[in-house]
Amino acid sequence: MEKTGVRTRAGEGVSPAQGVKAAVAGFVSEFKGFQADMKSKIEKTEERLNMLDRKSHIAARPHLSGAVEAGAPHRKAMGSYLRLGCDEGLRGLEIESKAMSSAVNGDGGYLVDPQTAEQVKSVLRSSASLRAVADVVNVEATSFDVLVDHTDVGAGWATETGATAETDTPQFDRITIPLHELSALPKASQRLLDDSAFDIEGWLAGRIADKFIRAEAASFVNGDGVDKPRGFLDHTAVDNDVWAWGNIGYVPSGIDGQLGNGDAIIDLVYSLGAQYRGKASFVMNSKTAGLVRKLKDADGRFLWSDGLAAGEPARLMGYPVLVAEDMPDAGSGTFPIAFGDFGAGYTIAERPDLRVLRDPFSAKPHVLFYATKRVGGDVSDFAAIKLLKLAIS
Repeated sequence: MEKTGVRTRAGEGVSPAQGVKAAVAGFVSEFKGFQADMKSKIEKTEERLNMLDRKSHIAARPHLSGAVEAGAPHRKAMGSYLRLGCDEGLRGLEIESKAMSSAVNGDGGYLVDPQTAEQVKSVLRSSASLRAVADVVNVEATSFDVLVDHTDVGAGWATETGATAETDTPQFDRITIPLHELSALPKASQRLLDDSAFDIEGWLAGRIADKFIRAEAASFVNGDGVDKPRGFLDHTAVDNDVWAWGNIGYVPSGIDGQLGNGDAIIDLVYSLGAQYRGKASFVMNSKTAGLVRKLKDADGRFLWSDGLAAGEPARLMGYPVLVAEDMPDAGSGTFPIAFGDFGAGYTIAERPDLRVLRDPFSAKPHVLFYATKRVGGDVSDFAAIKLLKLAIS
């Protein structure tokens, strides 16, 4: 029986194992050559990158300018306007049509760049304001109308052959929420603005947000509706037993100036219609929350329970609690606790744009920044909010 084998270039026969070994050795040799070629190319690329880095360091650009993205020209234009008053970049800026899309008006009003405006909005939403639980809508007009159907369609039993009588027709109420101008006037020295390391946009957003959130939060609770939003506590409060549309119903605690043993809070919860309780929440300030935390039921269990997860609101009888410092303190005849579905009961209307005017002349050597925002608010469903009155009746 003959052996099968392979022949080398010299014509000598070799075994199959030797042939495989030679083939593997050839592959390894070619792979090492490929690896050396790739290593050489990577080294050349790293050398080019290092050369570019050295050129960037030699240029010694300011740190703030180096952080600006090349694809964000609005930041350069906004920074130039706030620092130097140069509006050429803003006038020639093409704003992409997205969430906040408006051209620069010819009357001198300039929109804050999208990043700064978003900083303000995020602070507004995270602060202890009724905005966190109310219905917030964006409008492009001077007012916002809410149509409310608070009556039922009539119905009756019909027989097979009898005539059907005409039933009642639902009635609509229109609630108009006008928009009012909210303003802030922070200032900074020109020397501070000339400092390239100063975060002008972050500073401006923080100052505006601080001013706006305090003014908004107070108006949404206690505003009288004159050049400001109307708060839900500004409406007439009547005993829930004789409640009628246009008023806010309240439940008395039974003790003048005191919460009592907590039974009044239970009565407050069930004074609200079942259709609203699923999304309802409590609103009170920190002092009242401190009093409520001490209340217990007949079995000695606290009515108040803290959130189980980070960021989750505390709960009172299973309903979330919004701590709004503009609510009144506990006292004789006051309304320190509100309970209701504020998403249905209170509407906040606002224009989505925020305007900033730069004034370098009125307060030399400081530069004033006049920021304005238009916002309004009012009760949109009087049946969705109930109050607790610390009184005998």
